[in-house]
Amino acid sequence: GTRSSSRRGDPTFTYVRRSPLVQDSKRFLSPWSKWSECSAECGQTGVQKRTRSCLAERRWGVHCNEATEEGRLCIGHVCSACNITCPMGHVNADCDTCMCEDATLHGKVSLEDGSPAADARVYLQTKKLKLLTVADNRGMFRIPGVCPDGKNTLKIKKAKYATATVTVPESNRRNLAIQVQLHRSGKPYVFRSPEDKARREGQSVSLCCDARGSPAPDRYLWYHNGSLLDPSLYKYKNNLILKNLKREQSGEYFCKASSAGGSAKSQVAKLAVIGRQEAACDSQPQSHLIRLPHDCFQKATNSFYYDVGKCPAKTCVGKLDKGLRCKDNVSYCCGVSRMETRDISCDGYTLPTKVIVECGCKICTETKIMVRGRATAADNGEPLRFGHIYMGNKRVSMTGYKGTFSIHVPADMERLVLTFVDRLQKFVNTTKVLPFKENGGAVFHEIKLLRKKAPVTLESTETNVISLGEMEEDDPIAELEIPPNAFYRKNGEVYNGKVKASVTFLDPRNISTAPVTQSDLNFVDEEGDVFPLRTYGMFSVDFTDERGTESLNAEEVKVHLDAAQVKMPEHVQEMKLWSLNPETGLWEEEGDFNIEKSTRRKREERTFLVGNMEIKERRLFNLDVPESRRCYVKIRAYRSERFLPSEQIQGVVISIINMEPEPGFSSNPRAWGRFDSVVTGPNGACVPAFCDEQNPEAYGAYILASMGGEELEAVPSAPKLNPVAIGVPQPYLNKLNYRRTDHEDSNIKKTAFSINMAKPSPNSPEENNGPIYAYENLSECEEAPHSAAHFRFYRIEGDRYDYNTVPFSEDDLMSWTDDYLAWWPKPMEFRACYIKVKINGPQEVNVRSRNMGGTHPRTIGKLYGIRDVRSIRDPQQRDVSAACLEFKCSGMLFDQDRVDRTLVKVIPQGNCRRVSVNSMLHEYLVNHLPMATNNDTSEYTMLAPLDPLGHNYGIYTVTDQDPRIAKEIALGRCFDGTSDGTSRTMKSDVGVGLTFTCSERSPREQSIFQSQRNLGQQSPRDPGQQSPRDSGESPAYRKLPASRQNNQARIPMRDQRPT
Repeated sequence: GTRSSSRRGDPTFTYVRRSPLVQDSKRFLSPWSKWSECSAECGQTGVQKRTRSCLAERRWGVHCNEATEEGRLCIGHVCSACNITCPMGHVNADCDTCMCEDATLHGKVSLEDGSPAADARVYLQTKKLKLLTVADNRGMFRIPGVCPDGKNTLKIKKAKYATATVTVPESNRRNLAIQVQLHRSGKPYVFRSPEDKARREGQSVSLCCDARGSPAPDRYLWYHNGSLLDPSLYKYKNNLILKNLKREQSGEYFCKASSAGGSAKSQVAKLAVIGRQEAACDSQPQSHLIRLPHDCFQKATNSFYYDVGKCPAKTCVGKLDKGLRCKDNVSYCCGVSRMETRDISCDGYTLPTKVIVECGCKICTETKIMVRGRATAADNGEPLRFGHIYMGNKRVSMTGYKGTFSIHVPADMERLVLTFVDRLQKFVNTTKVLPFKENGGAVFHEIKLLRKKAPVTLESTETNVISLGEMEEDDPIAELEIPPNAFYRKNGEVYNGKVKASVTFLDPRNISTAPVTQSDLNFVDEEGDVFPLRTYGMFSVDFTDERGTESLNAEEVKVHLDAAQVKMPEHVQEMKLWSLNPETGLWEEEGDFNIEKSTRRKREERTFLVGNMEIKERRLFNLDVPESRRCYVKIRAYRSERFLPSEQIQGVVISIINMEPEPGFSSNPRAWGRFDSVVTGPNGACVPAFCDEQNPEAYGAYILASMGGEELEAVPSAPKLNPVAIGVPQPYLNKLNYRRTDHEDSNIKKTAFSINMAKPSPNSPEENNGPIYAYENLSECEEAPHSAAHFRFYRIEGDRYDYNTVPFSEDDLMSWTDDYLAWWPKPMEFRACYIKVKINGPQEVNVRSRNMGGTHPRTIGKLYGIRDVRSIRDPQQRDVSAACLEFKCSGMLFDQDRVDRTLVKVIPQGNCRRVSVNSMLHEYLVNHLPMATNNDTSEYTMLAPLDPLGHNYGIYTVTDQDPRIAKEIALGRCFDGTSDGTSRTMKSDVGVGLTFTCSERSPREQSIFQSQRNLGQQSPRDPGQQSPRDSGESPAYRKLPASRQNNQARIPMRDQRPT
């Protein structure tokens, strides 16, 4: 617009609509309208407007070229006298509230732990906030003249705390008292994110998001593929409703919750929108190889593997009810819709297997999510006995005598934050963020606890200095300086006397302390994104009175951080002091550091970073720097060194320790900076780590993997690197400097490796296919094909083999299929059964169980599966060994209609003779008919017991929500020979179910596991090896001693086809 003068001489603004033609247009303009009302309130400045219109617009070729709207400044009407009416008292001089001169309000403001909120500011809510008073050191305040009419609102403010709002209650009394508790201010915390959903075009969907915080979130924004959805168009709050969906609305959605304290973003949900007639799932199964028994070499593939197919369990469009819900009433996943039985030719018998031929959309398999573990001291392994476990402020469990624990994870939980509290106060309270398997099952975590420092005695009236550093040969990283009279009780009184101070410091220069790290070292920035921190030390503070019974607070405490200990110069300016929020497991900023020069305890002048802190509700602090140079490392875990895609293991905990190497010595780190853990899923794991593009050695990483407390092995790096085995091609592998822990000393464990965290260069194609991914390429890392570069861990194969007729992966509960021949009939209740078999003889013997339908009309005579295991020699007795052999438990099949008594055959390899059956087991089977016949003394046949018998019968039964856990516990009991104990050492004389005597094998008869190692490293990727028949070696169960050949006809697994 242009500016001119109004009639009153006030500035006037004109709004002009210009024409391409200049003509005499004034004669085509209407007269000006009257000036509009002044937009200002009384006594304020505002704007008046007037308009005119172009009369010639409808006539061809004639246009107006003058202003059609103009405005001018104006003053609002004269303010009238005060118009407030007071039901009680009279209007104050400012005409903004009522006051009652004979009334007095007394108040007390406290913090979350009950201590006084000294210096809290109390405001009256009028048109503008009006400061009334400030609370004293006891948190007390007094306000005369406030009317108790139920209409006056007070706001109480204090730095780092959310503003509290309280209404003065209505009362006839003239002396009122109120109490207010302030809650620490923090960013919102998203506790429910939107869920993945699938819809057809034209359908509707509801995506929901919930956050809490202090102050509570008051605004939600929704984003689609990173772009903000217009709030005025979509009319959303914390739930987003999309109707009449179109294909282009497919993609990723997340919400952002905001409050005065900041913002937080939810997890991303994927919405798939498909055509009205489109198939909900790809009907073609993916390839999935299973390993066959040792005597089932397949000439067609030149391997011991068979492709049974697999349906990926992704969300699909099923039957929907009419309601729009945050969580669909029924969840649908792609799963098996049709299977066929195929007969596999083995050595002397035929093996049936079920093969998936078609996938379809089905109701998802319901699973339970568990986290198990053991909490022990980091220094000597002492268990945390009967410690309390908290989720937020709620106690959810306790540790056992050996420090073990088990937690059920709610289905909608995104982030599991647990705090371990030692009732005896020997250990520092420890908050951990534990990853879990989102698709169900159990993950095992080792929780390492830091032992509390023995308390030292301080004088409260003196200046006290406490060193923070655990390396005897090095200077401390920092010091705490507590001024005189800084300690006070929870009620706000200054404490005079002796103080017991226990300050426990986690020194990152000590590499072995990394697993003790509290939380996952993350914070939320102003935009609501989660960012990592690099630690320079973590300290837990505990101040009590002289008797150790009352906890004390401290104020005006200074932290002096030695700048010489910060080896990365760019970190000096970014250093901050943080405290842990135990409810969210996220770190929150306590304050900045200032640079000061000082001689402190040293003659030479040194530079210190100085920060101020108060020690109140929070007792765990961190000297940290936000670090933006970050990447992801792709890791996969496997069942064996064959590294087959179908032999990947889910539920493996991958841990990574970020190292800061000595300059020029990447294998000699001077400190660790971060510790992270991630659980492998169906496509491995992407583990976050710091990285650097310019200097490959700026950051290093030390990576290890464990499952059920057992460490997995990494691929060797000596005597020379094998890129094919490691999974990373050259020349990138050399740049990453891959080293297994035993690279220079073969006596060291083989269970971890170190690498340089060299960020991939965008200009090097060989670096842009893994195993390191830039932080912004997380989805590329998560969805990377098996052929892309990745690092590997594998389990050392034990002398054990499992075969299921209906394929099932025990670490992917979603792979369960509702089939009558399924080994595990219920996907949320896995019952494992073992029998203890004792072997008298000079050698270890391989024992097999063949498990068939026994009494159910749908399964009678049909194979459920096979289990092979080798006996373990008794360390105390010569010529005695024992095996814990799994068999399929009897019970209901998947339809829960009627039970099946499994027909179990126990068959030891070689020249063996059954000498005894546990008398209690025999009596049970006699009393629970039908009874299986046992004419062949080289084996034992039974219809498995329905009841969960115990060690007195030689039977071990355990039920759990996770099959691996059930088997592990049952095996531990079987080894121990008890129904409640556990052992890793085989006790061959206790709790035995069957006993066989076996004579020595001839040299030509190999162990089944030895024969498979010699023959069976062959996989579909490794052709060219001989078949068992061509090799001249005789696998077990094929060549039999002459003394047993007359019994061959009774052993279907050798030369008969199972029915």
